[in-house]
Order: sequence, then C-alpha cells, then structure tokens
Amino acid sequence: MAVSPEEIGLCGCWQVIAVQRESLDLSQPDAKPTVTVGYYASSLSWGQRDDAGVLAAIRGHWSAIENGTHYRRDVTLGEDANRTADRTGAAVLASLRNLANGIYELERDRERTKVDTLRSWCQQQTFPSAWPLLQR
Repeated sequence: MAVSPEEIGLCGCWQVIAVQRESLDLSQPDAKPTVTVGYYASSLSWGQRDDAGVLAAIRGHWSAIENGTHYRRDVTLGEDANRTADRTGAAVLASLRNLANGIYELERDRERTKVDTLRSWCQQQTFPSAWPLLQR
C-alpha cells in the first residue's frame, strides 16, 4: 500500500522505503529463515536513484554503523561482553559509552587530541581531565 510521507507524519522526507530481509541462524541447523521488514525515510526524490542505488545507500549506511560505531562499542568498550542484567543499569552503561565515543569524536574533529584510538583516549582520561570536556 503506497502512502505519502506526510500521511505517516514524516513531513519533509520524499520517500519511505521498505526493505524485506531474510536471516538464518547458522548455529541452528534446522532453523527456518526469519523475515523482517525495515523501513527507511529518505530525502531522495522519486527517480533520483534507481532501486539498486537506494539499496546501495542503505547497505552503505549499515556498513558504516557496523564497522564504525558498533566496532568501537563492542571491541573497544566491550559492550557485548558486558552482562549487566538490570535494564536501567544497561541503559546507563550504553549512554556512558555513547558519551565517551561522542566526546572522543569531537576532540578528534577539533584536533584537540593526538590519540588515534578510542581505547587509548579513554585510558588517559581522569575525572579532572574529562569534566571540562563535558562543559564545553
């Protein structure tokens, strides 16, 4: 069923794109594929890119997230290894990881740090050195 972005409350976007995905749990030999649908809002006008171009943009977006942010959160900050069972505690820890990653990125973009990895940067931080960064 085709709808306009305005009809679903996304004023200013030109397209809503639905992508159907099938995934298979390879650790379960008898598992059946799971089908999910992901929805994307785009500022691309109709016909600006063909289907292959839109799909490439979506894959590129997820590739950047998986290879960038997720890598840092998981490998550098050990997020997947963390076994905090309390939902509130897990949310707080995720927020702190996001904060550390964001401050590091800002410091790098503004060329206020020479450290080339998030891990090294985090190891150098103490409360007295990090507090002024939060107040900028």
